[in-house]
Amino acid sequence: MIAADSDVLIDALRGVDPSCSRVRDAIRDGVLLTTAVTAFELLAGAREEKERDRVEALLGPLEVLPLDASSAAAAAEIHRDLASRGQTIGMADSLIAGICRSRSVAVLTRNVAHFERVPGLRLA
Repeated sequence: MIAADSDVLIDALRGVDPSCSRVRDAIRDGVLLTTAVTAFELLAGAREEKERDRVEALLGPLEVLPLDASSAAAAAEIHRDLASRGQTIGMADSLIAGICRSRSVAVLTRNVAHFERVPGLRLA
């Protein structure tokens, strides 16, 4: 399974390739999902009703992984570890990484520079 990050899903909404093709293919193959944090970011950024409708249509077929106790603990560990090395990636990306690492799900993102800092996190 692969969790799509906000940047890739925004590209898909805008029709930007290669993200658009990759997202479409992964949805078709039933391997794409996302996180509650990413869903929040997309929905919060959709200012007009038409944008919200498009975001909801994109998210509709995707499983949305929640932030539960296990993933919160993983995210906190990731945040502490990266902060101790002066390599923080921000709260949202720490939460996304924690959700994905705790479930052994790869992350599909253009923000490789942030997510590759996280030990044990697979990138797609």
